[in-house]
Amino acid sequence: MKEMKTIFGIIFGALLVAATTVTAAPDYAKDVHPILREYCAGCHNQDDFDGELSVETFAELMKGGESGKTIVAGKPEESLLIKVLTRESKPYMPPRKEPQLSSGQIETLKQWVAAGAKGPSAGDAPAGLAMLPKIEPAAGLPSPITAIEFSPKDDRLLVARYGRVEILDAKTRKPIHEIKGLPGKVNAAHFSRDGSRLITASGVTGVSGLATIWDAATGKKLREFGTGHSDALFDAEFSPDEKLVATGGYDRSVKLWSAETGDLIRSIEVHNGAIFDLAFSPDSSILASASGDETIKLWRVSDGLRLDTLNQPQGEQFSTAFTPDGAHVLGSGADNRIRLWRLVSRDEPVINPVVHARFAHEGDIVEMAVSRDGGWLASASEDGTIKLWTLPDLTQRKLIGKQSDLVSGLAFSPEATNLAVARMDGSIEFYDVPGTAQVAGGSKAGSAAAKPVAIAAAGEAAKVAEAEPNNDPKSAKSVKLPATIAGVIASADDADLFRFSAKAGEEWVLEVNAARSKSPLDSKIEILTAAGEPIERVALQALRDSWFTFRGKDSSTAQDFRLHNWREMELNEYLYANGEVSRLWLYPRGPDSGFIVYPGSGARQTYFGTTSLSHPLGEPCYIVRPLPPGSRPAPNGLPVFRLFYENDDESRQKLGADSKLFFTAPHDGDFLARLTDVRGFGGADFKYSLAIRPRRPDFKISVGGMNPAVSPGSGREFTVNVDRLDDYQGEIRVDVTGLPAGYSVSGPIVIQAEQISAVGAIYAAPEAKAPMGDAAKTTRLTATATIRGRQVTREVGTLGEIKPGKAAQLKVAILPDGASGQVKHEPGKPIEFTIEPGQTITARVKADRVNFKARIDLGRETAGRNLPHGVFVDNIGLNGLLIVEEEDERQFFITAAPWVPEQTREFFLKATADGGQCSLPAILHVRRKTVASAGN
Repeated sequence: MKEMKTIFGIIFGALLVAATTVTAAPDYAKDVHPILREYCAGCHNQDDFDGELSVETFAELMKGGESGKTIVAGKPEESLLIKVLTRESKPYMPPRKEPQLSSGQIETLKQWVAAGAKGPSAGDAPAGLAMLPKIEPAAGLPSPITAIEFSPKDDRLLVARYGRVEILDAKTRKPIHEIKGLPGKVNAAHFSRDGSRLITASGVTGVSGLATIWDAATGKKLREFGTGHSDALFDAEFSPDEKLVATGGYDRSVKLWSAETGDLIRSIEVHNGAIFDLAFSPDSSILASASGDETIKLWRVSDGLRLDTLNQPQGEQFSTAFTPDGAHVLGSGADNRIRLWRLVSRDEPVINPVVHARFAHEGDIVEMAVSRDGGWLASASEDGTIKLWTLPDLTQRKLIGKQSDLVSGLAFSPEATNLAVARMDGSIEFYDVPGTAQVAGGSKAGSAAAKPVAIAAAGEAAKVAEAEPNNDPKSAKSVKLPATIAGVIASADDADLFRFSAKAGEEWVLEVNAARSKSPLDSKIEILTAAGEPIERVALQALRDSWFTFRGKDSSTAQDFRLHNWREMELNEYLYANGEVSRLWLYPRGPDSGFIVYPGSGARQTYFGTTSLSHPLGEPCYIVRPLPPGSRPAPNGLPVFRLFYENDDESRQKLGADSKLFFTAPHDGDFLARLTDVRGFGGADFKYSLAIRPRRPDFKISVGGMNPAVSPGSGREFTVNVDRLDDYQGEIRVDVTGLPAGYSVSGPIVIQAEQISAVGAIYAAPEAKAPMGDAAKTTRLTATATIRGRQVTREVGTLGEIKPGKAAQLKVAILPDGASGQVKHEPGKPIEFTIEPGQTITARVKADRVNFKARIDLGRETAGRNLPHGVFVDNIGLNGLLIVEEEDERQFFITAAPWVPEQTREFFLKATADGGQCSLPAILHVRRKTVASAGN
């Protein structure tokens, strides 16, 4: 009843406007629709649809609503519209509180119905919501270009303008023919795959949208699409197999049509903003839609299933595209960024990981184009610039300067030899595409980083005493390396300088011992040129901007780095904040957590000689990429930070306030070491020892969890930790031998490059006996690594005394899960899982509760013991991986970051209860799938 009142109440109110009685048969477009438009469409439209009735178009009005047909042509006395208007039928319309229709308005409707209720004639204004005045363009001004595209054979150029499309000779730029009379602005125009047809997207704002297929050679209209679009279209696309047409526009709906018959196959109305761009995957199986709701959505074409919502953007998305090989999806828009996602949701809904998110321009990115060979991406922005990027690395290769007007179209020639740029001032310009890629990071100036070389045995370090004056380059004391210098910062303005010689690529370590010897000195060490100028160590180009959210950080914590827009950040990326450079180690584990930074535990590590600092809430920070010293990267709207050879506190926070600096000589010559107090203090007791010695990368291994008592049929964890000496970052393998009978170890155990620990587990067979005598102490741990091309082996020690533990009250086991990916499970052998980088798989954990009823905690961010770096147990929430009381089993998720290299590794689960019982190991294979071209 309420819906009926609304339906006809609004219609009646609309009719009050046209107060003049019509003597001739009323015309729908001129007499009837203006009334419906002004008073009815507020509630009765395709979005609100009160009473299941819309009056936006003639067809929808005649279709009626939930009470049946509204109009019976030729019979006003039987038409429900007239009956409720004249109060012959309830509910009376309009409601009493609304303006009432005059008798003349009601008579207009009666006469129109009596005359057969005819719709708009051909050539009339579209029967939509708006009747727009025609505004002639100013004489002499060129018509803005709204879209541009090369034909597949590079012989023609398609240029769209308001109401028309021009076909030009691609070489001479002279017109071949023109298609006129399109409604409104032509927002998109595309050739078919063979170039024989073209499709246009146009329409009248607030009225309707129209997609049209034309014969490209003759300009003959072949088919129209658009019924049901209530506003202008922004895009219309052929599917690559040319069986389908997709349309989308301001009315927020995506529609799929049969290209052959013109029939509507499916309407998708999920977006909350206008549809600005559409793209089919090369195999025609997936449709991407870019929207003003700040998302790009992926749809399975066969049935309209949503495969993913790419929701990382923070502004309207104006463009989307697939790479020609079908491996990636691209998007750009109002948040100034270009994003590249790896496409994994090919058949079923899956989260597609972000591979790159580049801060690309200083204004909205209004246009984007991908070359047909998939090697290039072009982007244009409101900031007036155009940039060329290589794919799939999304590295900027060329900057095209300020444009004469807003860029409205980009098109690569089929061979990607040039780029056509169309502008709103009606101009077209062509730019050459580089034949070979330029150096990443743009042009360079200054000294490139020298290749490191090992320093031959230099003998025992000479002991040198500092002597004043040595405060400036001219008075710097010369020392022969290696040397150990004893000195004092005697006053607030004292600075001690030492001159030394080095050859290009030589690696030297400068280490201060002051605070460790109870000196009040808080040292700072710098390397300068012979003339006393700073030496650039690295250039850091900011790629994404962010800031600290929720809370700030002190100078030592490595946990809970909460950062704005963290989903676009990737593990192992460098984070720059107020002069400190840290590195992301593990993703946030839920909505109330943040990144863990390197080394993953303990005090955080810094990079490039920077010092760990405190960071307040809201402080800006940036994801940066390191470039060689002197690099001049192409501008992207974000800063470039230049770091020099200097250090305040040692980067691993193991030396307190003492400094340690690694220096690679950029060239042959003399250099200066400058030592000061970072606070500007000094005094007779501010003593120090400065060692300048060759870098000698090495490592030391320690073992945790010694003397294990292992429950029969279960396992106990032990750890191997590395102290990386002189910044050695290579992989280290630890082998365990000499185990007693009935005992085994997972392995081999590998401490991955740049990591500080690994874990293993020792297992006792169900029938294992207590080792007799020295047999319990015969284990040997041996560590092997490659340092500067030479294999180095270190004897680590033992696991201590191994003995049987008490019978386990709790045992856990890893099992396959029905929803998982590739799983190999043979009786008597470890389960083998296979995961792709960027993929999430599932497994199950089962608990055997012997005499244990409490919940079983299997860890939080460290759940999944000995997984490779970048592979982790996912979706654990605040409480971690749990099996709750009275349950024995649960599913868990394993995710691999997109960059994880191929490898094979054993992992296990560890329960914190009952002394830390460990599951038997499972095997995880990381394998990268080769993606064949998805094109036809």
